[in-house]
Amino acid sequence: MNLKSTVVPLVLCLFTALTAESIRADEFQKIFDGESLNGWKALNMSYWSVRDGAITGQSTPENPCKANQFMAWQGGDVADFELKLKFRVKGNGGNSGVQFRSVLRPDGLAVGYQADIFQSGGYLGGVCDEIHTRKGPELLSANGKKTVIDENGKRTATSLGQVATMKPTGEWNEYRITAKGKQIILEINGVKSTELIDQEKGHFDLSGFLGLQLRSGEPMTVQFKDIYLRKL
Repeated sequence: MNLKSTVVPLVLCLFTALTAESIRADEFQKIFDGESLNGWKALNMSYWSVRDGAITGQSTPENPCKANQFMAWQGGDVADFELKLKFRVKGNGGNSGVQFRSVLRPDGLAVGYQADIFQSGGYLGGVCDEIHTRKGPELLSANGKKTVIDENGKRTATSLGQVATMKPTGEWNEYRITAKGKQIILEINGVKSTELIDQEKGHFDLSGFLGLQLRSGEPMTVQFKDIYLRKL
């Protein structure tokens, strides 16, 4: 038997298999089927349904939202990842968000990072600290800013030279969230809205659940569809 002629094909097969697996692991995976809430769960499901091929959160005068609600993806925690989705929102100031690298408390509230959704201004496309316990405002990095938070919590913000905007009510917007290590980059409708480098001891989060927010307050409807996740 020619050992060399046997080993080389085996090595090539192993390399091909590993490469194929790496490619699959690096691809975007659809995590919402567009038809059901399979793989998603909220503490109070009365606010949530599937409409227009989208995960829909809705509060009404008959079913008011008195505390923020979160529809959590059941596929496990996310660490370094890229997420892309489409959203639209009506009512309550257009206030919503995408929760990530967070902890879901027993009472259904989330603690951790949020890619914010708002009608306009600094919160749109900014990174918030939901249920914050830090010094300073909950908005960690605003629309149009790159913010570096050092180990002691000092924040230094510089301009990105551009700000993201929402499309008119009723139209779908695109959100892209990229988190790698202590760096977070958000994009709204193809525009980089903010960049955060969070090094604050005891506060930066490197892993946690992924969820969609229905904001407490006035009646509103928020919808999310075409949700794709790629683990880095």
